[in-house]
Amino acid sequence: MTLPVPAQRFTPQEYLRLEAAAEVKHEFHAGGILAMSGGTYRHSRVTANLITVLGIQLRGSPCFPLEGNMRVRLATEDRYVYPDASVVCGEPKFDALDANQTTIINPKVVVEVLSESTEGYDRGPKFTAYRDLESLDEYVLVSQDRPLIETFLRQRDGTWSFAAWQGIEAVASLRSLGVQLPLAELYTGLTFGGEAGTNAAGE
Repeated sequence: MTLPVPAQRFTPQEYLRLEAAAEVKHEFHAGGILAMSGGTYRHSRVTANLITVLGIQLRGSPCFPLEGNMRVRLATEDRYVYPDASVVCGEPKFDALDANQTTIINPKVVVEVLSESTEGYDRGPKFTAYRDLESLDEYVLVSQDRPLIETFLRQRDGTWSFAAWQGIEAVASLRSLGVQLPLAELYTGLTFGGEAGTNAAGE
């Protein structure tokens, strides 16, 4: 969830300087700065579980997860955003404007944990902006209110293939990484009323 700060236009350099000294995180959207509000317990628990599972699954590979304090620059959209998690394979590439190396420009996978206030933005404008990242192969949406993972995989022709897994017994696949994500592990510590374990995928 983001909340607007007073209307004023900033350059990326000004934003980065302000953000380095800020006590709360802000995103940058074409000259505007948006303050990010805190997340819920469920959001935090799902995100922490996800980072743990990804770290285990990717151990020994050239890929590694990054948590939500690592910013991503979407240069063609003139945006700086904070995904809930991301995965980089190989050497991280940092934004040339950010001397503090707190901004990457080459995530292979980006993950957003959905909430009621951000779901429309994450599915719409934010996904549109992420698609301009040449490095991005997969976009992952994780529900915090029910056991559900949805993924969008970039195809060679530039289209995106959709897949979804629903139910606590399901095992999702991050196809760009070749790893499996058991939903029972992602939702450890959380309960859902009357959810049946099912999964479905579409190409």
